[in-house]
Amino acid sequence: MKRNRRISAVAVLALAALVTGTDAGFAATATPAAPVATHASDTAPATAPAPTRTFQGALPAPTGPYAAGEDVLHLTDVSRPDPWVPSSGPRQLTVTMIYPAVPGTGTPAPYMTLGEAAGILQRQHTPANSGITPQSLVDVTTHAYDGARPQPGKHPLVVLSPAYENPRMTLTALATDLASHGYVVALVGHTYEDSGETLADGRTSPCVICDGPAGLDFDAVAAGRARDESFVIDRLTHGNAAWRLAHLIDKHEIGAAGHSLGGAAAAATMIADPRVRAGVNMDGSFHPDPKPGQIDRPFLMLGEPVSDQSAGNDWEQPWAALGGYKKWLTVTGADHFSFADLDLLKAEAGFPAGPLSPERALAITRTYVTAFFDQTLKGTNSPLLDGPSPNYPEVLFQHQSH
Repeated sequence: MKRNRRISAVAVLALAALVTGTDAGFAATATPAAPVATHASDTAPATAPAPTRTFQGALPAPTGPYAAGEDVLHLTDVSRPDPWVPSSGPRQLTVTMIYPAVPGTGTPAPYMTLGEAAGILQRQHTPANSGITPQSLVDVTTHAYDGARPQPGKHPLVVLSPAYENPRMTLTALATDLASHGYVVALVGHTYEDSGETLADGRTSPCVICDGPAGLDFDAVAAGRARDESFVIDRLTHGNAAWRLAHLIDKHEIGAAGHSLGGAAAAATMIADPRVRAGVNMDGSFHPDPKPGQIDRPFLMLGEPVSDQSAGNDWEQPWAALGGYKKWLTVTGADHFSFADLDLLKAEAGFPAGPLSPERALAITRTYVTAFFDQTLKGTNSPLLDGPSPNYPEVLFQHQSH
């Protein structure tokens, strides 16, 4: 079973851990057990109700010299109907733009809308004492600022795609860090493919494909995401661009990255769209595996240890097919969600974390993804990519190339 094919169950369990307090490593039901009837003759004392927790989540602060500004765009691709709900009309996308900004400007941006937060919680039976509420998810500290004044100049564009079932904001920690180092980032919400994206009319889309029949064609999902990403690039870089700050984008320096199925989407986008000059797959299967000659531009594969990879998620064939500059790095102690926000939020809610602390995992992810794009999009030499570093002993180089 490939990694993306188990992502549905893994994502549900991870979110169950986040909102119910169960460990993601156990397939526990989120439905509370029925109360046990008691009688006056019972000698055992009644169990006191568990105290209500409080949850105040915070993502790590960006590490670069710039602040992170944020805008939310609502885009409609009139050239195609929505692939999952054709009756809804043309494909609608919600995209969060995060950009290099002047520190001290703008107002703190919410992590998500109330509708998006409710969409996450709706997929779980959330106990009243969990402390996780829609508002507490909205209020997670992102270190991004609405209306912040942009830094001048042109900056490379990086398009980010999240894991299957996970909304776009689960890659916010990576996005804000990239922006702080001089990148414009487009976080793409793939409508009807995750727990909810709030659209232009204010409604929040459900996940239409999450609970569908077995045998979902992930190659088709990745191809559809590639169309989403190319459309977003079109709307950001063509004349009469959809974003008020489109002048910040260097349209000749574009990268794509993603987590899990989003990583497959990054590869699919590179195959379909020659404007994308570099790609990153964070711990995802390829859908489908690239063929020799299809990706001859720089590519980074960053994932959990080879010994932990799911049967069938063999990166050897994709590695051999990739042309040009390429790196395959694994992170000791990482799990599938180490490369996005969920593990950190789960830990901040008081639930067990994996062998590698979520803070450390995100620090590694941000550092190496930024170094890769610095080298491939900015032309800045990144010695960190030359081989093992004593500062990051968890990072193992599986293969080397020029």
